[in-house]
Amino acid sequence: MLQTSKIIPQGAGLAPVLVKRAATVELDWDVRQKSRFDATDSLGRQLGVFLPRGTLVRGGDVLVAEDGSMVKVIAAPQAVLRITACTSHGSPFDLTRAAYHLGNRHVPIELKPDHLKIEPDHVLADMLRSMHLIVNAVEEAFEPEGGAYSSGGHGHGHDHGHEHNHAPAAAAAPAPHVHGPDCNHSHDHEHHDHAHEAKPVAIQVHKHKPHSH
Repeated sequence: MLQTSKIIPQGAGLAPVLVKRAATVELDWDVRQKSRFDATDSLGRQLGVFLPRGTLVRGGDVLVAEDGSMVKVIAAPQAVLRITACTSHGSPFDLTRAAYHLGNRHVPIELKPDHLKIEPDHVLADMLRSMHLIVNAVEEAFEPEGGAYSSGGHGHGHDHGHEHNHAPAAAAAPAPHVHGPDCNHSHDHEHHDHAHEAKPVAIQVHKHKPHSH
């Protein structure tokens, strides 16, 4: 068995010709949501996949075997329910409502601009039809949303970036309280104060001149 413990999401950084020549492996969602599984690629090789826990394998990802060879993942067609809005009795907004109710039930959902996909469930299908949605059983690739736990790593990196960007401002926070010309917080107020002071001074100067005669 050929061990595989590295994955390159969507083959990022690889030359297209290398990905095109790579062996392939078709996997349905039930397998691709696991981080450890066995599979057989298009060359007939037995693969033992051992990825970091929590890894979701998507169609288009590239697995790298211990011998350096690459295997492109193809999302295998599987039974799913394709949900679309009814143009006669509803509106596209009905899909948003459906996604909300399905999400409350923690149902894996693939979100598309004009339809949703879920795994077969006759109870959910009846509920969706009662909401004036059209539900059809089809055989298609299934790529549900990964959820907050899966996107958290990406967002976490951005959060760190924001923290670093704000760090200098936080360090300089005491400075605005010095009420000097470099005070960002009260700078506008200082301008207003000087403006009000300037007028009395100008008036006083003109008043003194007549008295000097």
